[in-house]
Amino acid sequence: MRLITCEHEGAVLHGVVEGNEIAVIGEGDLAAVVAGAATAPTGVRLRADEVRPLAPLLAPGKIIAVAANYQEHVTESGSAPRDTSTASPRLFLKPDTSLVGDQAEVEIAPITTQLDWEAELAVVIGLTAKDVSVRDALGHVFGYATSNDLSARSLALDGPRDGEAWTGFFDWLEGKWLDGSAPLGPHLVTVDEVPDPQRLGVTLTVNGDVRQKGSTADMIHTVAELIAFSSRIMTLRPGDVILTGTPAGVGATTGTYLSPGDIVVAEIEGLGALTTRIVAPRSDG
Repeated sequence: MRLITCEHEGAVLHGVVEGNEIAVIGEGDLAAVVAGAATAPTGVRLRADEVRPLAPLLAPGKIIAVAANYQEHVTESGSAPRDTSTASPRLFLKPDTSLVGDQAEVEIAPITTQLDWEAELAVVIGLTAKDVSVRDALGHVFGYATSNDLSARSLALDGPRDGEAWTGFFDWLEGKWLDGSAPLGPHLVTVDEVPDPQRLGVTLTVNGDVRQKGSTADMIHTVAELIAFSSRIMTLRPGDVILTGTPAGVGATTGTYLSPGDIVVAEIEGLGALTTRIVAPRSDG
């Protein structure tokens, strides 16, 4: 089943995608459905071109992201390959203000000139998970979506800048938190349509040019391993989102960054294409 959250005539609705139509289930985003609410259609049907797509979940409890989860992405940055016999997942969080849906316009924040792309498989938790095993982890998944972890590779912040070793790390981290930096969609696809999350192609284009082409088979830590590891640290609840890392091909490798007017399309095999339109920052005046 393919589910969508969208806006129609000022109202936020969610429903089931059926071809070029949406069978409306109810008001609000998909949070209640993910938590186990019934999915009976209301009888209202809308054409896809009548609605504005939104992120499937508008305010999840957690957006967990994973750094350095594809070996080729690690090495393209100039780092040594990770020792997979000892490596553990590198987790960080993104705020819900980073979420936008398919076809969204994302402003390049005035504090950066180096906005980069990262196509990623997104996992949405459906059942509470705490200290789950790798074997049982996928049983806690509700569904999957395409995501793009837009990342500011440099920040121009006011005030003095110290030279402490941790400054660079926090600049990297804070560059992940910008408004609109987590496009998610176009749909939330339920697990029954994704037999194996480790066999999905990952692609990203900028203005039609292929920049990333990989596979979830190349993850250092599988989806199940990421869920199990995360659940040892924190309780995962229905609606929590995990962004599972990006393959090689990011712009930082060549010093190529996004500019106003660029159209970025991230696509995960079987989950749909997620389009983001990059725009200049709007003037307060």
